[in-house]
Amino acid sequence: MTKKRVNKVVLAYSGGLDTSVILKWIKETYGCEVITVTADVGQGEDLSGIEAKALATGASKAYVLDLKEEFLTQYAFPVLRSGAVYERKYLLGTSFARPLIAKYQVEIAKREGADAVAHGCTGKGNDQVRFELTYKALAPELTVIAPWREWDLSGREALLEYAASRGIPVAQSKENIYSRDQNLWHLSHEGGELEDPWQAPSERVYQITASPQAAPDQPEEIVIGFEHGYPVSLNGERLPPVTLMERLNAIGGQHGIGRIDLVENRLVGMKSRGVYEQPGATILSVAHKELEHLTLDRETMHFKDQLALKYAELVYYGLWYTPLREALDAFVDVTQRTVTGEVRLMLYKGNCIPTGRRSPYSLYSMELATFGADAIYDQRDAEGFINLFGLPLKVAALLAKQRSTSS
Repeated sequence: MTKKRVNKVVLAYSGGLDTSVILKWIKETYGCEVITVTADVGQGEDLSGIEAKALATGASKAYVLDLKEEFLTQYAFPVLRSGAVYERKYLLGTSFARPLIAKYQVEIAKREGADAVAHGCTGKGNDQVRFELTYKALAPELTVIAPWREWDLSGREALLEYAASRGIPVAQSKENIYSRDQNLWHLSHEGGELEDPWQAPSERVYQITASPQAAPDQPEEIVIGFEHGYPVSLNGERLPPVTLMERLNAIGGQHGIGRIDLVENRLVGMKSRGVYEQPGATILSVAHKELEHLTLDRETMHFKDQLALKYAELVYYGLWYTPLREALDAFVDVTQRTVTGEVRLMLYKGNCIPTGRRSPYSLYSMELATFGADAIYDQRDAEGFINLFGLPLKVAALLAKQRSTSS
């Protein structure tokens, strides 16, 4: 297949094995200028040398962007407020990081006069869709280069050999072959023995959470504060978003919170097995839902739960920049007007247990909920309610009895 001629490419560059090889491969294959974009979304790596590495590998310019706060406030926290969870477990950390990174790729491509963008996603994964749908939504005129769908390098071992032959330094080895993605919201693990869904993950897989067995024998109690569905404080101390997440990840990780082992349905049609560590995100998700139990009326909460499933699909499928996601956010904004207050949680050996919740917008009334006598709720009224609510059942039963008698 004849490759389309491009002059300048903006590459989403992590500095890891795949994108390091891709940078060199694009220059060799397309003979064009390559500009790299590295996004700091809290992956816990020292990025101080990544610009020099990119330039040494052949990039003409290397951008390193601190996107941690935007990642949380404009992507992670809106998903948290929506209640979106993909396939009952996954809190979508990688899914909404990709549209953010791709957005900045597009911005830099326009600024630098580039005519193409590139990513290091494989042809079997979800991330290729998330990157490329963002490109289509924000700059459909750009050519997309996806080396994993073009080259004849067949796997991680082949990439390691390619890197070694061209003097490209990489951290991976044939002994440490996991594919990982980390940000402030989670850390994911795939590959190696994890490809067998029956194989239990070894402790060497986990990087940021203690095993429940090794977690402290004493529980720790924390209080999370929210304003309009956004997390704002820990134990009464108001904190900026990044600091709050870093502390929750550290506390949750110490107690073994947020380990997830999931066989999920990828968008491209196959099932895959992933192991996730999401300690801080798990704490916030549990706390946020608990506060909603206190502050949302029944019909709103039940309907919001239905929409949360659709929201999770949109995010997982890479449909972030769509009218439907924006419309759902508008609905969520209304539901979160009263989601202000505090939730107390006990963390203990992998468990995140709510023990208290309070809000100035609480819909809970002790006077109504009490089993004792009260002046608002007359228990005798329940008989008429039950008669009306159960009328369809009564009518159906009477008609069935009538048919049975007549036959």
